[in-house]
Amino acid sequence: MSEPQLILITGATGFIGSHLIQKNLQNKSHVRALVRSSSLKRKELESMGVEIIIGDMTDYESLERACNGVDIIFHCAGVVTDWAPRELFEAVNIQGMENLCKAAVKAGIQRLVYLSTNDVFGPIEDVLIDETFPLTPWGELYPDTKIESEKIAWKYYHEYQLPVTMVYACWVYGKGDQTFIPLTADAIIKKEMMFWRKNAHTWPAYIDNLIDLLMILSSNPKAVGEGFLCHDGEMVTFQQLCADLAEGLGVKPPKTHIPYFLAMGIAQFMEWWWKLTKKETRPLLTTYTVKNLGSRLNFSIEKTERVLGWTPEISYQEGLKRTLDWLKTLEADELKQK
Repeated sequence: MSEPQLILITGATGFIGSHLIQKNLQNKSHVRALVRSSSLKRKELESMGVEIIIGDMTDYESLERACNGVDIIFHCAGVVTDWAPRELFEAVNIQGMENLCKAAVKAGIQRLVYLSTNDVFGPIEDVLIDETFPLTPWGELYPDTKIESEKIAWKYYHEYQLPVTMVYACWVYGKGDQTFIPLTADAIIKKEMMFWRKNAHTWPAYIDNLIDLLMILSSNPKAVGEGFLCHDGEMVTFQQLCADLAEGLGVKPPKTHIPYFLAMGIAQFMEWWWKLTKKETRPLLTTYTVKNLGSRLNFSIEKTERVLGWTPEISYQEGLKRTLDWLKTLEADELKQK
């Protein structure tokens, strides 16, 4: 009987990482998690049978320990927000990737599966974006440092034959989400939600669909050296998504519209004021949010079916229903965690 695979998950205490842990444990793999010493979830993970390595993406020696003997790495760690210091984005998203790739090469791993984002293709409208599109900056720290991170991964693939594959996840949602759906629901409930562009596009990616694809990327030989977009297979306007959320939560849907230029002006002022006064909270509105929730981008997942034979199993309607069932179990102050 063969030994179970040793799986390393970075970002293991996050939304996507926690689902990956559950899936790999179900598959009888030995799961190792890179966890910061300050994490409150360490004991919970240990009780599940997860091996803990204390460290973080900025500490190369901890990554070297974490990668030792590993078969597959799922790299989910990163600064995933629209509001954090530049130094943190660069240290974790960029230098962290360099550290991990270096350690992975030394360990001789079988596969590095990187969780990237559809944002790396830039805010380009009126085209159907696929994986052949060039990496295009937004002028925003999150997507732009993810672009630099991806460049490092491909450098190690080409120069050191590191077996890299990646997924360009769109708007991921589901049980455990701490950003997209909970923050939107919080704004709707508090009557703070407003729109600044009609028929803005979102491409929801239900967590189970994403995990399913990530597992395929970890084992299918056709995935090496390739990246794949991931969503539920349909576009939903942001207005419709908010209406669906409002209906599910039993509140009135938001109707307020303001001009795009006004939303951007407010965001720029708030970012300036937050930096000037050194506030520790996140501004109510940021320029990245205005761009992201005011765009009409289009993404194709044709490649995943053509190359991997994968299509999303769970529809947006079913995914949102399951997410709403979970949201209703939360207290109001649990929605806004970032």
